[in-house]
Amino acid sequence: MRVLIAFVSCVLLVFVSCVKNEKKENKRPNIILIYADDLGIGLLGHEGQEIIKTPNIDRLASEGIRFTNAYSNMLCAPARASLITGLHDCHKNGFQVTGGGAYKYVHTEKASLEEVDKRLNEALDPIPENQVFLGQVAKESGYKTAQFGKLEWGFSATDHQMKRHGWDYYLGYLDHVRAHGFYPPFLFENGAIKMYEGNTLINAGKTGEPETEAIYKERWNMEGKEVYSQDIFMEGILSFLESNSDQPFFLYFPTQLPHGPVAIPEVHADFINDDRLTPIEKEYASMVKLLDDNVGQIMDKLVDLGIDDNTLIIFTADNGHEIYYAQEGRVTKPYSNIKTGERFDDLGRKYYSDLAGDIFDGNGGRAGMKRSNLQGGINVPLIMRWPDKINENITSDRLIASYDLLPTIAEIVGYNKPIEVDGVSYFKEIFGDDNVEEHEYVVYSSFTGPTLITKDGWKIRTHLRKNAFELFYLPEDFKEEKDLSEQYPEKFKALKEMMLLACDGDFKNGLYGG
Repeated sequence: MRVLIAFVSCVLLVFVSCVKNEKKENKRPNIILIYADDLGIGLLGHEGQEIIKTPNIDRLASEGIRFTNAYSNMLCAPARASLITGLHDCHKNGFQVTGGGAYKYVHTEKASLEEVDKRLNEALDPIPENQVFLGQVAKESGYKTAQFGKLEWGFSATDHQMKRHGWDYYLGYLDHVRAHGFYPPFLFENGAIKMYEGNTLINAGKTGEPETEAIYKERWNMEGKEVYSQDIFMEGILSFLESNSDQPFFLYFPTQLPHGPVAIPEVHADFINDDRLTPIEKEYASMVKLLDDNVGQIMDKLVDLGIDDNTLIIFTADNGHEIYYAQEGRVTKPYSNIKTGERFDDLGRKYYSDLAGDIFDGNGGRAGMKRSNLQGGINVPLIMRWPDKINENITSDRLIASYDLLPTIAEIVGYNKPIEVDGVSYFKEIFGDDNVEEHEYVVYSSFTGPTLITKDGWKIRTHLRKNAFELFYLPEDFKEEKDLSEQYPEKFKALKEMMLLACDGDFKNGLYGG
């Protein structure tokens, strides 16, 4: 009898071992894309941040590859559209941007979900049949796809768009204005309204800025603010990972953090007694810290499920730094020189953290902020970690655009249909292959006007409202302090012509809100 029990036990052990190995040896990797919102590159520990510790994001960088020359749009809506289409925003037929706040009253009798959805869809051109989207390439390649968090098109998206973009499942906001509040009375789950009892504020708890005593009291009045949106998303993400650990999945997490206005359930212990910071600065730092903690939760879950080795994590951001902790005596809004009181104008008087008084130096010493085509507005973090596949602690200076991600994901998942995109896959780059196709340049427009950056570091940028053009050589001037347009007139002319061609003959193509 003992011999029989021992034999059966051995068989079971072998069977369990085979099941575990089968799970770990899925032919294609799982993919998790974490898309931070308004996360300045200087807010990360491995980029030099000294006040806010980000050990989990730093670990992604130390255990994977970090791209130092990665770019995105200067504003959220075109950034998200570029990401999921593989197209830049300088084309004549640009991205259609819907207005925000469309769903404000859909949970009341003032509007129905069907009416709002219909109105938005009718305002948009039909999506071309040959248009390919980020979620779609994964879904059509046999991946289970899901999105949690903020919307990924325009300032109000629709259920039709979300499903056409390739998401099997989604949970989150569908309009940008409501996503500025962190205590939503309702979110959207696969086209249906999902209510959250205890969250009773129509504006989802959004407060004002810059900081005043009255705004501080309003922010910490927790009546009607019981469920924090980031907690909702993390619960859904961890559940999704558990339910889909035995099949290839693509999970997209466009988090609200650390976009403001500032909102956090509690100040992190790291900052409670930090006398360098004002109360609202402590709260903002806690939002960045929570984002890092969430990254750690996801990484731990992958280990628990035995799928860490077969999961590619991509971490990046939509645009550069934005300040949500302005107050009298500190950083001011509109952004001004803290000593002279002069307004920064994004041209002759460029924004720098030390001149503005930003204690976090969120743009990492670069010029400009979100909405600017200076480096502080468009140079973003990009990290990829895939254990046992990507070598650890690798740094690449390859020129990368956010619109490169779609063709890269397509190559990873084995998507074999034709795609028409501006992006170039950098899949082989992550394995150290030098013989790969590269961009001659990347180009973006949106708020200030277009900018073009070449792979050897030349940059031309516009400020269309002032009919201004500047030329920089970034390897020697990453702060963009010295305009070289007069010193190198032939280079300036050539890049200006190249940028005009990339903009389909009109520098105003893609301009939004300028």
